[in-house]
Amino acid sequence: MDGIRYAVFTDKSIRLLGKNQYTSNVESGSTRTEIKHWVELFFGVKVIAMNSHRLRGKARRMGPIMGQTMHYRRMIITLQPGYSIPPL
Repeated sequence: MDGIRYAVFTDKSIRLLGKNQYTSNVESGSTRTEIKHWVELFFGVKVIAMNSHRLRGKARRMGPIMGQTMHYRRMIITLQPGYSIPPL
């Protein structure tokens, strides 16, 4: 899958699993429609809602040079009742 990087397992994302909502980090250039298409095609599920927010990269220092990690986008995908994504 080109757009989806990996699933996120935080306290909030584990709590959202009970509401049939799955959280994953995606490429920052991906759109909602692309991600929805990939999830429905790859997992064979029906998506009813998608929420996203963009997370800024963290500042990192390598010697005297100050750098930054890449920005990324996090999607919260809500599936129709009766559908589920197997654990990765």
